Amino acid sequence: MFATPLRQIRSQKGPEVGGQEQGQRYKILNKGYGKDAFKLMYVKRNGSVHSIQEFEMSTHLKLSSSKDYLYGNNADIVDTDAQKNLVYVLAKKHGIEIPEKFALLVARHILSKYSHVEEVHVHMETLPWQRMRMDDSSKLGESNSCPRTSDSSQLHNHAFILQSSAQHFCDVILTRQDSKPTVFTGIKGLRLLKTTKSSFVNFVDDEYRTLPDLPDRTLCTAVDSSWEYSDIETADFSRTWQIVKDVVLKGFAGDPKEGISSTSLQNTMYLSGQQVLDLVPQVSLISFTMLNLHYGKFNTKPFQQLVPGENNEVLEPVDKPFSTVYVQLAR
Repeated sequence: MFATPLRQIRSQKGPEVGGQEQGQRYKILNKGYGKDAFKLMYVKRNGSVHSIQEFEMSTHLKLSSSKDYLYGNNADIVDTDAQKNLVYVLAKKHGIEIPEKFALLVARHILSKYSHVEEVHVHMETLPWQRMRMDDSSKLGESNSCPRTSDSSQLHNHAFILQSSAQHFCDVILTRQDSKPTVFTGIKGLRLLKTTKSSFVNFVDDEYRTLPDLPDRTLCTAVDSSWEYSDIETADFSRTWQIVKDVVLKGFAGDPKEGISSTSLQNTMYLSGQQVLDLVPQVSLISFTMLNLHYGKFNTKPFQQLVPGENNEVLEPVDKPFSTVYVQLAR
């Protein structure tokens, strides 16, 4: 369940785990276990107005001893159902305001309670629930073509709709040897498309190439991004997430009227990462992965008697295979 780039980053920074015990021929280089993909919804009730947050969570632990692996001795194992129950109890006791802060609370509680736990990794993904907006009942049944002079809709007190939108996720890694937590925040599944202002030309031309230069193409991408904080005390986690999302949207789309030209996803994501590092001093490192989801023009040449001329309207979406581009920037 944990994002692969985060594990790779951590493996370069974290302490060695599972040393070679006496009499053992082999050394354990890495280990751990946990509960993956359990759900939690937190409802905040302020009179008749309710707010909700739903999360998919994972907790993983690394223990100081390897006796569970070497000898089948389970005496130190905090079972995964207990890990899940601990999360629910902490949510009831303290509430959930921001996922990063709650993940930090969980990680610190586990290290404090279990002296034989060496490392805790907490992962949280936020489901994009939004408060339902209801039209004025007097307007129901009106034609959508009739312009409205004012917005007569209002937000519902306790009804919500799940939007197909980008997810906010975070990872907190806390080790007993290092008092400073590693905190990542990220965007997952942000799907974007523009029908012009994207080109891809002048790439390697050899005997294997079949793709022509594309001076103007439809570009569709799915964006995943994660960033690490150098300073979690002054970081505004929610605001930073929105800044990164806004930077990505503006870097991809540009001005609402004129747009922005893109020569490659590589350049687009590099410029976005550069801008985030400029805008948020608490971010020390940022990673992007962008998929190139292909929308090719349907070939109308065999059907010129039926639909003469060039086709610029009918596109054929191809989900697989797709191309992947990624980059990681640090200060």
